[in-house]
Amino acid sequence: MSVAVRSFAKINLGLCIGARREDGFHDLHTVYQTVALHDVVRVEAGRGVGIEIRCHNTAVPCDESNTCYRIAERVLRSLKTRAKITISIEKKLPVQGGMGAASSNAVATMLAMEQALKARIAPEEKLRITAEVGSDVPLFLVGGTILGLGRGEQVYPLADLPAIPCVIATPAIGVSTPKAFADWDKLMAEADTSPSGRRKPSSYIATSYTAPTPKLTENNSFDRINRFSLGVFSWLCSSATGVSAKGGGRAEAPLLDLVRAGIENDFERVVFPQHPELRDVKRVLEGAGAQYASLSGSGSTVYGLFASKAAAQKGAQKLAANGIPAQATMTLTRREYWRKIFK
Repeated sequence: MSVAVRSFAKINLGLCIGARREDGFHDLHTVYQTVALHDVVRVEAGRGVGIEIRCHNTAVPCDESNTCYRIAERVLRSLKTRAKITISIEKKLPVQGGMGAASSNAVATMLAMEQALKARIAPEEKLRITAEVGSDVPLFLVGGTILGLGRGEQVYPLADLPAIPCVIATPAIGVSTPKAFADWDKLMAEADTSPSGRRKPSSYIATSYTAPTPKLTENNSFDRINRFSLGVFSWLCSSATGVSAKGGGRAEAPLLDLVRAGIENDFERVVFPQHPELRDVKRVLEGAGAQYASLSGSGSTVYGLFASKAAAQKGAQKLAANGIPAQATMTLTRREYWRKIFK
């Protein structure tokens, strides 16, 4: 039996990097948002044993390192069953693009295997399996607007934002997430150390892309995480109550609140200096009328949120005129995510 599943992408509406933990990961606070752009994953279950990955995109590994392979192994083990599993990935989303494509592919594989094998995995078991496979894999078991905590694997559904027109720009640049984290750690260490090698007080932190500047108030990792959380809370509360909706549409109100809350992606501070062309993409989006623009994850995808579909289409056209691959699309609410996931 063959089952096809749409494997939707995500963007990050802000991302705050906390302290490095003993397990090597960093504490993160972020808001995930699913969008309509997607790959297609097809799973066939037949007689025999083994797992086979098929994909025409040479950047996608077809061995045991593929997230689909890793999750398929765990699904078979959890269901205590044997089968020959063939996974075909129709790749449309960028590899190493910061849109969670590999993680989404993994969840699509899990959902397709349930149908192909005519079996069900308990929700808590699904969360356990997906968290083992990757930090942002569990978000695709929820869809819509999601709060991500821990290393990103602790996911909590938030009240959905309305469907918002957006432009997804996908420059042909691969950004290594481990390197981005390493660059962040280096930036924080430099911001916390004086030229003489003495430790500076915790009131010192980098606030620009190039050089650290002093702050009057304490600004350690814990404080930064707290401020980000308060910003998200303020943004969502304002959007839910419609405080800024006067004269604006359903999409415009949360966008204005998002800007006012000052929610940003910390990765921009280390990725943009390494890849200034990505900062230029963000500026083009803002110049094209995006009310909010940001790097997604550690990149290289840069997106812009617009107040209308027409404005988003014009934004995508402006990027194309500058030689930047881009698509106009929509964010997906949780209900639409699950309504459209099976082909």
